[in-house]
Amino acid sequence: MSKTIKVGSVCIGGTHPLALIAGPCVIEPRKGCMDLAERLVRLAHQEKIPLIFKASYDKANRTSIQSYRGPGIAKGLAILAEIKEQYQVPILVDVHNVSEIPVATEVADILQLPAFLCRQTDLLIALGKSGKPVNVKKGQFLAPWDVRHIIGKLESTGLQKILLTERGTSFGYNNLVADMRSLLIMQAYEYPVIFDATHSVQLPGGAGDTTNGDGKWAPYLARAAVATGCDAVFLETHLHPEEALSDKANAIPFSALKKLWKQLNAIDKVVTAKP
Repeated sequence: MSKTIKVGSVCIGGTHPLALIAGPCVIEPRKGCMDLAERLVRLAHQEKIPLIFKASYDKANRTSIQSYRGPGIAKGLAILAEIKEQYQVPILVDVHNVSEIPVATEVADILQLPAFLCRQTDLLIALGKSGKPVNVKKGQFLAPWDVRHIIGKLESTGLQKILLTERGTSFGYNNLVADMRSLLIMQAYEYPVIFDATHSVQLPGGAGDTTNGDGKWAPYLARAAVATGCDAVFLETHLHPEEALSDKANAIPFSALKKLWKQLNAIDKVVTAKP
């Protein structure tokens, strides 16, 4: 059984119910982000969902130089701070370099290590020293048993609040495959394991100058991951995915989220039921 990581009022891992980490890929205009956060929090109250809101102030690894990256750290964190205060929801945000960490810790409840950076030792050490829970996105290029080295770097700082996220593995060029075995393999390290449903259906660089994907598969993979026994589901959602400025091909429409959660929650109750 995994450790329990407490983030605000949300507990992930151990014997706690399935948690949801959800939000837009990147912060777009303030109003859109606030509207989505309000609806997610309202849904969480209605369905008793342990919710963490996620959004990025900067997507530093976009495919093309022309791609929208976000409002930047100052404006982005100001929006996330407003969401956190107004809706009383924990915040997850990714950081791309050591200099961002002290600023991000002022707002974020969880700092996320992007998949492409998961082996960067200096960044891992700085994240560990922050004292904040760290969500490690397992790199697409990494075997699940190799996350032990990432864990070792974080634990060397004394950090024990670690989350491990599966987000698909490179499968040839411009494609990913989700291997449900990796959830079980990573659970052996006794930290909570999360499944990223929407990034697992990406086709990296598949549209030439942007990443492509097929979001219709994300709910199916999410259901499979919960049946396998993950501790939380991570997904990107948008009020109008076709208008999203990042990862629009993969985002789950907010209108479909309530039905999906009911399915995931029902599966989780079956999987975790006591004999």
